[in-house]
Amino acid sequence: MTFSIVARCNRTGMFGVAVSSSSPAVAARCAHARAGVGAVSSQNVTDPMLGTEALDLMASGMGAAGAIEELRSSRPYMEYRQVLAVDVAGGTAIHSGPRALGIWAEARDTDVACGGNLLADAGVPQAMVDAFLASSGHLADRLLIALRAALAAGGEAGPVRSAGLKIVDAVSWPVADLRVDWTEGCPIAELSGLWALYAPQLDAYVTRALNPSDAPSYGVPGDL
Repeated sequence: MTFSIVARCNRTGMFGVAVSSSSPAVAARCAHARAGVGAVSSQNVTDPMLGTEALDLMASGMGAAGAIEELRSSRPYMEYRQVLAVDVAGGTAIHSGPRALGIWAEARDTDVACGGNLLADAGVPQAMVDAFLASSGHLADRLLIALRAALAAGGEAGPVRSAGLKIVDAVSWPVADLRVDWTEGCPIAELSGLWALYAPQLDAYVTRALNPSDAPSYGVPGDL
């Protein structure tokens, strides 16, 4: 009941995850990323611990393929899980257990891995990879392009209701962590609108955290 993309920007070193689902608050469970380490999506009968563990393994020096193999061999119930990972070198790996739900599929290339379950069409992940690789610009924009390509290729078997976008860069916290936890409309369109609102302010929020004396004004009523 989910499709997602994990990716690395080979120009900036940013990592990101974008995900959408018919379930509520999908990004709260599935999206994991750590600056200088990698990005992971843990989905399908989701175990969020797999995302944290995969990032810990990659932080210890293991590549995405090694981290996924370690999870596959050591964690219980992996036959139910789908886990996507990208590492600091742009290596990618995916585990899709045989008990993943409905039509499930995966696709990957250097710097990008996509996967989904309960899909309307098995070609959805490859459409996402192709769209990402053909795109340019900020990593967040490219991830959203991939989500829109998933919808165009059929998306989930039913309507999606939540979506999320997480981006990490040079600081220890996500520089963008945007979510549409439930909507009767299109969560990917609403998420794109949130990113359009947030993107011009992203650098200012980082500056305010690191050195408020250099930060721009807040642009809110009462700010002098």
